[in-house]
Amino acid sequence: MTNINDARNLTLLMDFYELTMAAGYFEEGYTDKVGVFDMFFRKIPDGGGFAIAAGLEQFCEVVDNLHFSEEDIEYLRGKGCFSEQFLDYLRRFEFHCNIWAVAEGTPIFPHEPIVIVEGPAIEAQLIETLLLVTFNHQSLIATKTNRIVRAAQGRPVMEFGSRRAQGYDAAVLGARAAYIGGVVGTACVMADRQFGIPALGTMAHSWVQMFPSEYEAFKRYAELYPDNCTLLVDTYSVVKSGVPNAIRVFDEVLKPLGIRPKGVRIDSGDIAYLSKKARKMLDAAGYPDCGVCASNSLDEYLVRDLILQGAQVTNFGIGENMITSKSDPVFGGVYKLAAVKDGGRYLPKIKISETAEKTTIPHLKNLYRIYDNDTGKAMADYITMADETVDVTDGITLFDPVETWKKRTFTNVRAERLNRPIYVNGKRVYENPPLRDIRDFCAAQVATLWDEVTRFENPHRYYVDLSQKLWDERQRLLTEFGR
Repeated sequence: MTNINDARNLTLLMDFYELTMAAGYFEEGYTDKVGVFDMFFRKIPDGGGFAIAAGLEQFCEVVDNLHFSEEDIEYLRGKGCFSEQFLDYLRRFEFHCNIWAVAEGTPIFPHEPIVIVEGPAIEAQLIETLLLVTFNHQSLIATKTNRIVRAAQGRPVMEFGSRRAQGYDAAVLGARAAYIGGVVGTACVMADRQFGIPALGTMAHSWVQMFPSEYEAFKRYAELYPDNCTLLVDTYSVVKSGVPNAIRVFDEVLKPLGIRPKGVRIDSGDIAYLSKKARKMLDAAGYPDCGVCASNSLDEYLVRDLILQGAQVTNFGIGENMITSKSDPVFGGVYKLAAVKDGGRYLPKIKISETAEKTTIPHLKNLYRIYDNDTGKAMADYITMADETVDVTDGITLFDPVETWKKRTFTNVRAERLNRPIYVNGKRVYENPPLRDIRDFCAAQVATLWDEVTRFENPHRYYVDLSQKLWDERQRLLTEFGR
């Protein structure tokens, strides 16, 4: 597999203020001043109970290739606002930051540090936009996809959205994120070539219309692709011609070869009604193993409703509503300063807002997940200062950081640190796992969540609690700044 970013340098994919701030730090002599930044999000899309982290592999690819070319330097010189000394610094730019991140496929929750960057403030500032655009996009699509996959209740879901994605990268990387979220394959050929996601597909209505008759179109397709024969049966009439012609072709072309048909696809009309009619016709013709695929602007609610209505659908093809997360298309991850380093000490920094959810959590931190040893279920997440140890041998008592009177003691549990080292002093120490392993990991981790957290309507709020030491530090800063 080649790096999708091999042919391009994305270093200048940044907001202009990253450069003006970096130049200001440089002029102030802050080239070695160390800052700690957190990437986190505030709101789960679609009112869900959790999100899915995705995009780490592509972020690593970009960080590995950070450099300012002579063309970049010349462009920046033309802006007329950067000194030659700063431009020379960019020309010789090297990356020295430490980065920690949660693994791709991990269920994540608001206000948790998903990515932590510690290093020279200039360097940490310059990667802000790259980090956010990568994680925001793929986490959004993986989260939406996982909702649709769960709605399908074990029926395979395919990603069919390339043509409706917002651009080329969104199509390819969206397919990658969708695979992490649980789809079995994609219609996007480049995503197959790039990431090994199985490319799947049947035919368009234009194939059927191109031939003198629907029967001739089906017959020729079956002759060309006998081992993967799925026929689109709604070009004219599913019941009157589509399924009958499909059955005729199955009998005349596939049966003599000893090959069973893969399925029929319905892309319009009342899918619940039509799938039931198609199922009866296929069963009566001796093809009970022939699948019925449904597509046509489906989402998790339509998929769920079709199943509740008894639709005889064996798999789903989902396009625009998945690849764009149409119902809630913004993930909303942010990147905020949490501390600066003074000698060997971390000086915590806080952003305070009249909106409580926009007040940040200061300091260099670690993120833990508390699992019940008997059930394997995730009970809560626990954010601590980086220098704290978490000992759950005799249980652990957690409290809600907002409604502090709410406390609960967990016993017979284990604590697993979620933020793992990715870069140390600018060198990558993390090997990205195969995409299939990430997909399997995601499914396993979602299975650790209680049903109350995974439901679509009014999900239970999963608790993300602060250690006493971290909470006290946050309160001290709030008091210091008059809150």
